[in-house]
Amino acid sequence: MPVDTVIKNGTLVTADSILETGIAIDGEKIVAVGDESTLPNSSQTIDASGYLVLPGIVDPHVHFDGTNPFIDDPLETYDTGSAAAALGGVTTIIDFAWQGAEKGADDPETGTLLDGIEYQKSTAGESLIDYGLHGTIIREDPDLFEELSEVIDEGVTSFKMFSVYDWGVSNGFMGRVFDHLSNLDAVAVLHTEDESVCEEQTKILKEQDRGDPTDYPDSRPDYAEAMAADDALRMAMEANCKYYGIHTSCQKAGEVIKRYRGEYGSELVRGETCTHYAALDDSVFSEIGTLAQLSPPIRSPSDVESMFEYLSEGTLDVVSTDHVAYTRDRKSVENWWDCPYGANSLQRSLPVFYDEAVNRRNYSPSFVVKVMSTQPAQIFGFSNKGTLEPGTDADLVFFDPSKRHTITSEDNASKSDYSIYDGRTIQGSVTHTMVRGEFVVRDEHVVGSPGHGKYVAREVPDWQN
Repeated sequence: MPVDTVIKNGTLVTADSILETGIAIDGEKIVAVGDESTLPNSSQTIDASGYLVLPGIVDPHVHFDGTNPFIDDPLETYDTGSAAAALGGVTTIIDFAWQGAEKGADDPETGTLLDGIEYQKSTAGESLIDYGLHGTIIREDPDLFEELSEVIDEGVTSFKMFSVYDWGVSNGFMGRVFDHLSNLDAVAVLHTEDESVCEEQTKILKEQDRGDPTDYPDSRPDYAEAMAADDALRMAMEANCKYYGIHTSCQKAGEVIKRYRGEYGSELVRGETCTHYAALDDSVFSEIGTLAQLSPPIRSPSDVESMFEYLSEGTLDVVSTDHVAYTRDRKSVENWWDCPYGANSLQRSLPVFYDEAVNRRNYSPSFVVKVMSTQPAQIFGFSNKGTLEPGTDADLVFFDPSKRHTITSEDNASKSDYSIYDGRTIQGSVTHTMVRGEFVVRDEHVVGSPGHGKYVAREVPDWQN
């Protein structure tokens, strides 16, 4: 019996090798990788000449519908967001299921994580790509601890907490969560900024009438990010709890992660940065204003250099997007403190980071695969993602490394009508994207059927290896 598909003449890129070889797919799975003469007969053959064939990108930090029950602003649905992701070579994402059920709930102070998971799944029916969920803890309710085992049984094995905002939790309660997650071998995911510092700095800037976008980074200084990371990591290590630091933006916070990772090892400490922290610096605020307003802020050129140093040496493991969709109109305000945080980037993240890392900094394409596909899959328990090994999901990206183009938001699939990378000329582009053996993007156009994507229950990850 022939298999469904054989891909020939491509250059396969994994986290540790680049191979001129073929790949065979049957149903949803990769069934063989090797010399084309040894591969089975197939119903269709795809000529991948000129392409890098990558495992699908795994983005563990994405906000689609239901981002926050306290806020009803973000626009992205799974229909539009997953289309943007697929066009960018992203085949799997992890979104957030917020304690308190659904976006715009009358009373976000009620409801459980299990309610949030059920709601988030209900919004994802038209996803083109596969998805998992983090549980997001937004209130200090001890009843939470009674449901954690059941949440993990649902395949949600990582739990996010904030040290800031109205939905942040205190260090005391955070420590209790670490204790419970440690007993379950689950992962704690932390947004760390010191709330009192950020609030006071914001107050000072308002008093000084410093509402220009270029003043925004002063409201959330790098040391505030480092201080809160230090507190959270200390408590997590005391509890022997796996810790994953999200959207690391600066050298000071990276140094904190490096110190704890050096002492306690990668079996307990992991971290990420985002494409925008590796490809943009704070000059972007004078160029596009509050369109670039994220939290933490985009930092200095030296912080950009630090992100690559930390990724190279293994202090940080992952490059994500922290994708959030707003319109240009919603982001355009007179004073930065009236602007919501976040920017869309799923459609651009792989090409932008590839261009920055490979073309501008001489990293290998394998480095890109490692930090954008293989390591996020391993860290978060996607055993069938982030790899080209036989027996795993046939999630593939056909990436043209020679195509030069200038990014324009005119072709956004996202509901967001701008891009923080608008006008940036890069080399490297996604041409086709395959999710579990089916093309969802061909020739840079969405061809997949809404609903092809499915929820993937994640395993409790093994960080020992």
